[in-house]
Amino acid sequence: MDGIIDRIRATAAGLRPAEAKVANAVIADPASMLDATVATVAASAGTSQASVVRFARAAGFSGFPELRIALAQELSRRQVELENSNIAEGAINASDELADVVAKLAFHEARSLEQTARLIDLDALDAVAHALAEGRPCHTFGVGASGLAASDLAQKLQRIGLVCQFSPDTHVQLIHGALATPRTVAIAFSFGGRTAEVHRALTLARQRGALGVAVTNAPESPVGRAADHVLLTVAREAPMRAAALASRMTQLAVVDFLFVRVAQLCFDDVESALELTREAVQPQRLPPTD
Repeated sequence: MDGIIDRIRATAAGLRPAEAKVANAVIADPASMLDATVATVAASAGTSQASVVRFARAAGFSGFPELRIALAQELSRRQVELENSNIAEGAINASDELADVVAKLAFHEARSLEQTARLIDLDALDAVAHALAEGRPCHTFGVGASGLAASDLAQKLQRIGLVCQFSPDTHVQLIHGALATPRTVAIAFSFGGRTAEVHRALTLARQRGALGVAVTNAPESPVGRAADHVLLTVAREAPMRAAALASRMTQLAVVDFLFVRVAQLCFDDVESALELTREAVQPQRLPPTD
């Protein structure tokens, strides 16, 4: 199974405490699991053997042996990727040369995009795209870096004649949520899924009957659980990379996945809408210089 470590990381917050301890142990040192037994994992995580088995099943496996095989396959593939990229695994630190920083960032951001494309729920993506293509009004919610992705989706949909509103003012986002209707599509962006304003806006919209969508790295988070559909992003944020590029890039990738699918579904009308919007802004462009 591809992306098992990232999948465990994304779902750890929704596990029961004992199972979360096992998840954290796997995330902290996945290589140590390859020779481990249920008993040794339980001991290292400070929990019971039954919790280890429940964790493996919660992660989508029949038991710990199957999980261990999947980890071995992923670690082997990751090592090949690292060797091919000629960079080492690890967080950015103060002693890194600039070339190392650039190489590490490029490798990990590219891998985050790859994992997001591989793990996204295509049925959920298509359901949301069809709802938007039907012309249902849309509101997007997001704060900070996630607000950039929410704004980008709103602008893209507006360019092809669809109604989508976003405001950087979180109070206005709450108003949008409160005024939603059963025809509304409410799309919330939150990397960790715990941004209070975004959760509140999505909850208000759902209470009004709107179709709720979460674009998040944590499907079992409050924002993820408040949605009808979850569009999963897979990214890691290290301490030295607050509002990291990976989280923004994966959210923007989901925006592009969604927008292009909507454009496909509205194919007959999209080109004329894009031409009209291009003509509208063309007079604002400066002429080329010699």
